[in-house]
Amino acid sequence: MNKSDLIDAMAADAGITKAAAKKSLESFLGNVQGSLKKGNRVSLVGFGSWSVSKRAAREGRNPQTGKTIKIAAKKVVKFKAGSDLQNSVN
Repeated sequence: MNKSDLIDAMAADAGITKAAAKKSLESFLGNVQGSLKKGNRVSLVGFGSWSVSKRAAREGRNPQTGKTIKIAAKKVVKFKAGSDLQNSVN
């Protein structure tokens, strides 16, 4: 399912226009992104939670040349599925 499929499904389920569903989805995604950017955790009970974690700088290897390279530290987004989501998939 891609973004447009999700918008279509949301519009059909909620009985709203596709434009309203698109606006709602973009608002949700923007708020999640904004919260994570501030370093906060976003949690939807039963669905899952997003959090930001720091990955330390490290050394890696270029697979083509075998040369050692430095990989910079960065922040990564993690998602952990909630129990209801996990159970519905299994």
